[in-house]
Parts: sequence; C-alpha cells; structure tokens
Amino acid sequence: MTLNVSNQLALLSDILDEQHGECCASISECQQIGRLVQSILDQEQITDEQLLTILPEIYNYGRQGEYAQSLPNHVSSNKNNIRHWINAIEQTNLE
Repeated sequence: MTLNVSNQLALLSDILDEQHGECCASISECQQIGRLVQSILDQEQITDEQLLTILPEIYNYGRQGEYAQSLPNHVSSNKNNIRHWINAIEQTNLE
C-alpha cells in the first residue's frame, strides 16, 4: 500500500510525537524519518512555506540521530524543535 503525502505526514508526526513523549528513539526510526521526509519532498505536493522550511530540519534531525552517540540525548536536546515540528505538521491541511 502506498501512502499519500497526508498519510506520510501523519506517520512522521506520530514518530516524532512518540520520540518526544518517551525521550528516546531507535536508529531505524531515525532512518525512517529520513526516508519519509525525502519521499514527501520528492512528491512536490507541499506548498505550505512553514512545512517546506521545517522538513529539511526534520530530515537533518533524523540523519544526526543515525550517528548520535546517545539517542536519548539527541532527542532530549531537540525536544523544543520536535514539538514545533509536530505543531506545524498538525496545522497543515492537505485534505
């Protein structure tokens, strides 16, 4: 089953929300974040300027998480960013 951009954004938001709430992540989640963001951007359906600004930030967060020495510290140091990203995604209406 192929996910549309709305589904992908919802999944991305869910992953970020779980990381934010539990203050931990896995390398595979970080890799999935990168794949999701890349797929969303490749589809070129996003017109929301705020979302276009934060998606590369989220991508970089995922990439940095893949190589972080401490994933809990990586998540913890990005908690404010993660909350901001989740809010921005939730405010986007692609329906």
